[in-house]
Amino acid sequence: MRLHIGYYQSPLGTMQIEASESVLVSVKFLSEEISEKQNQSAGYDIINNTITQLGAYFAGDLKKFELPILFTGSEFQEQVWSEVLKIPYGETSTYAQIAERIGARELARAVGTANGDNPLWIIVPCHRVIGSQGELTGYAGGLWRKQWLLEHEGCQQLLPWKTVKY
Repeated sequence: MRLHIGYYQSPLGTMQIEASESVLVSVKFLSEEISEKQNQSAGYDIINNTITQLGAYFAGDLKKFELPILFTGSEFQEQVWSEVLKIPYGETSTYAQIAERIGARELARAVGTANGDNPLWIIVPCHRVIGSQGELTGYAGGLWRKQWLLEHEGCQQLLPWKTVKY
């Protein structure tokens, strides 16, 4: 499968988008900024549609992404990611709750690992998964981004987390 790459300048930094001709494969934050010259997305509808929907999400106008995605992980990871997709905008779930919903109550830590391996950040809302005591734990994009995203979605009143400095 040939992948095309595009970039989106979000309020939280540059995001890289990878897609085939018809499905989204990866969306993640980069540690460095990318110049417009490096953007290879021109002419690829799936990437342009992803950029449009990310823009609407960050503007507060989109609560659920409607994009064709392709999971590329183990059966367990894909099961976890499918469950994470069900967490509504503005709500959270714990690793233990997800483990229980997939019938693997004793695998909360494995759920955390699978959640951390999610290649479709924000689209598959891994930022909505928190610790059992309501604490912010693990986010590949950084805890400050996780906090920002949860606050953006109106979750700040639900959680007793300590403020992470931006």
